[in-house]
Amino acid sequence: MKIGKLRLNLTSIPLIVFAVSICLTCSGNYGAKGPSESEMQQRADIIQIDSMQQFGKLERPAVTFLHQKHTEAVTKKNKDCKTCHLTEKDRLVFKYMRLEDSSPQAVMDVYHTNCVACHQQTADANEKSGPLTCGECHRERTDLVSTWQPIGMDKSLHYRHSKAQDKKCERCHHQFDEVTKKLFYAKGKEGTCRYCHQAVTEENRISMREASHLDCINCHRQTLAKFDDAGPITCGGCHDPAQQKLIERLKVTPRMQRNQPDTVFVRTSKSGIIDPQQATRLKMVPFSHKSHEEYNDTCRVCHHANLNACVQCHTLQGTKEGKYVTLEESMHRLNVNMSCAGCHDIIQRSPECAGCHVSIAKTRQQDPSACQACHMADVAQVAESLQHTDEKDLAAMYLNAREPLSAMYPAEDIPEIVEIKALKNEYASVKLPHRKIIQTLSNNIRDNKLVAYFHADKNTLCQACHHHSPAAQKPPSCASCHGRPFDEHDASKPGLMAAYHRQCMECHDAMNLEKPVATNCVACHPKES
Repeated sequence: MKIGKLRLNLTSIPLIVFAVSICLTCSGNYGAKGPSESEMQQRADIIQIDSMQQFGKLERPAVTFLHQKHTEAVTKKNKDCKTCHLTEKDRLVFKYMRLEDSSPQAVMDVYHTNCVACHQQTADANEKSGPLTCGECHRERTDLVSTWQPIGMDKSLHYRHSKAQDKKCERCHHQFDEVTKKLFYAKGKEGTCRYCHQAVTEENRISMREASHLDCINCHRQTLAKFDDAGPITCGGCHDPAQQKLIERLKVTPRMQRNQPDTVFVRTSKSGIIDPQQATRLKMVPFSHKSHEEYNDTCRVCHHANLNACVQCHTLQGTKEGKYVTLEESMHRLNVNMSCAGCHDIIQRSPECAGCHVSIAKTRQQDPSACQACHMADVAQVAESLQHTDEKDLAAMYLNAREPLSAMYPAEDIPEIVEIKALKNEYASVKLPHRKIIQTLSNNIRDNKLVAYFHADKNTLCQACHHHSPAAQKPPSCASCHGRPFDEHDASKPGLMAAYHRQCMECHDAMNLEKPVATNCVACHPKES
């Protein structure tokens, strides 16, 4: 068996996220005394052989199987994958020694007969062998720890495969014809494998795990038969974290072409017609498809079910196909990375942004003007303009008309030091490096496009701390809202000391700043002498 080199060339085809096959075995080294010291380690090739579970509750614990260890043992004997796997139409079938699971007894016999026989032959040859008794295989627990990590087909890997296959997309992409009951290639309608192949086999569609092994590994094996190098065919080759880091990543990936528009208006009607009478509360959203592609590794970040427009599933009222998630919800839901607001919220959690967005300031109600950063095109004007202007050009015109925020206030207009002495008692007053803080926050986000278009004016950064006051160059002090002590009639408003400590410390924590910390009071205000 030829094993692909760790350095993956353009013919390397990584396996898309899947759980490795549960039915491979040959020789190994399991003993009744448990794993040896060399085996008590983290591995990416641990497989639970639990094939009998499909027929009902297991009578004995599943077998913990080390696939790569067995692969290496087979290779040393100048054998290959066919030692354990049958072939069908010149392709390996990734069930162990069978093409299908006919009955519980048949499956059980396949494992017991072949595994034990191989182990016995190895032992008879005075070689280190695998277990021969039931209890040595079927154990309640194991000391091995799995490091298995999923791997996906991102833009870089897709381009490398497309180039290696000379843009023969039909090698991987296909659809199922319900009439002829055959697979066919639909040019221009290619989509990710996961749009059809789900986590488990459904009707005539095999699971993603089976599809990945069947196509990817077999292609890698066929490539290795002709060339010295190809994609991995072992568990660790795809799923070991250390080996994943060795996969070549292109710094600049050419754009994936599937007739997608550069810019477009987000539709609210399944018909695709822009009607001035559409029942929407806000203006239309021009969307830069091209720029969003640059920030994401796969189309599935947004197009999680198919590559159609969002409104085809998520209508204004909601549909069964879209799990009754309305178009508005699909765009604005937080904690969901497929939505616009959800994705932007994830970005806001980066250390550069989190100081403002994850701290107390996040509880501040969103300024309505922020909606206008996306909702900026009047429906009637768009409908009229599209009669003589291409939609791509019109949407681009709206987007280019936005005026990004380019700078903060001049340094001389920002107080350099703000002395906090309202709580001066046991500790001395705090001399807050106000200007330095503002300039640091500003520099951290200087090249962020979201900041440029969503920070409405120069006062936006000020409102991170002055979170409930009107936007102004000279906002009121914290003490104007937070009393000493706290207001017993408003439990949601902390006292002045709590307000300062929460605002500062939560910001430092969100931005991963080492100091000052809660246990080091004198880092901010020294003790009075």
